[in-house]
Amino acid sequence: MHKFTFTLAAALILSGCAMGPDYQAPTNDIPSTWNEQQQAIFTNAANESAANTEAWEQWWLQYQDPSLNRLVERALDSNLSLQIQMRRIEQARGQLGLSRANQWPLLSAQASAAREQQPTTVMPAELGGGAPSNQFSIAGALSYEVDLWGRISRQREAAAAMLEESIFGTEAIRLNLITDVISTYFSLVSIEEQRQTALEMISSLEQTLEIEQYRNERGASSPLNVRRAQASLASARATLPDLEEAAQTTRSALAILVGYSPREILTAIEFDASEQNEIQPALAFPNVAPSELLQRRPDLRAAEANLKAASAEVGVAVAERFPSLNLNAMFGTGAMDTGDLFSSDAESWSLGADLAGPLFDFGRRRIAVETAEVALEIAELEYQQAILSAFQDARDALQLLTIAEQRLAAIEAQHEAIADTYRLAQLQYDGGAIGLFELLETQRALLDASMALTDARNGQLTASTNLFKALGGGW
Repeated sequence: MHKFTFTLAAALILSGCAMGPDYQAPTNDIPSTWNEQQQAIFTNAANESAANTEAWEQWWLQYQDPSLNRLVERALDSNLSLQIQMRRIEQARGQLGLSRANQWPLLSAQASAAREQQPTTVMPAELGGGAPSNQFSIAGALSYEVDLWGRISRQREAAAAMLEESIFGTEAIRLNLITDVISTYFSLVSIEEQRQTALEMISSLEQTLEIEQYRNERGASSPLNVRRAQASLASARATLPDLEEAAQTTRSALAILVGYSPREILTAIEFDASEQNEIQPALAFPNVAPSELLQRRPDLRAAEANLKAASAEVGVAVAERFPSLNLNAMFGTGAMDTGDLFSSDAESWSLGADLAGPLFDFGRRRIAVETAEVALEIAELEYQQAILSAFQDARDALQLLTIAEQRLAAIEAQHEAIADTYRLAQLQYDGGAIGLFELLETQRALLDASMALTDARNGQLTASTNLFKALGGGW
């Protein structure tokens, strides 16, 4: 047994060799800073939120909307896609545990007891044939595969990388889920705001129609003006079905995201949405340099982990082409009487080693290596593609937020001017200074401007949400 212990220790020392490439992160041509216009977003945000350096970690709280916060919390607790991914993490963690266990010897034990009788045709009577006898045995066995070529260690590397991929993939799904919930919620708020605007305009047009009908009855107006007022009212009412349809489909999408049950979906889908002007714009963005995206974005970390796993799998495939060495040991006792089981005469043992490897496999293992190498090339290209997509997302998100803020400022000024025009037109119409046609034109312009303002506010909120996502969120 001392010899076997020495042999096992030597095998453990020799098992440090690993076939295949060691992982090296690809080099990337990444700029160190954003351009001046893009960097201004981070600078302004930092100045406005200097007192709260952690404002971006739960970045959706910056919108100061309790209804939105509750929806995000429910989605993180109940969304089925996220729950599925969490289970995959546990699955990958189990695979890593198995691969780690494979690096250690396997120890097994066995005990048996039997009573038997051999026929005299098989065993002569003088040797015990024809008489019943007992057989008792206890044995322990140890087996160990020497990782000569690093196959087991590469399998462990691959399993660890796949666990990383599952964890980062889950964070990416979590970030996408939060972003989808917020964007969908903002869309619902925008639609409800436009619906309320349409209802208010309909109420105003109904009053205008009543005035024109009253004037027409007394000869102060004409049937043409009455028909104009009726047409404007019908046109405003025609916007409601489209808004109701959009609100219904948006509610359904939001219900799925936050994990509503089938019963809840079939009964009623209602959300306690805030008014759009109650939602505060986001002020604090993580001041992330372009090079930091590789570490901040979970989808990039997942893609790199997949690349690590593919690199390790090449080593596994290469090691499979070489012989495997297995060491075996057994120690046990056997006797016909339990009292003799632990005597020195009952002892039995064996030591052995098995060396087995392929001779002719008609290219199977070579093809397996080539296939693994192609998979590695694909993983590297996918990683490079993910980096390009990430930088495109970040660049577009930075620029689109600037554009959205500029658009909102312009439309706010336009809406204010049109609202003033409408107030003046209403006063002049009431005083008889202008006719119905001029009033209806300003009412129609105000409705269009109000709808555009709601869209612009939604665009600014959505653009800030997309920027948080592009920068990796707050994971």
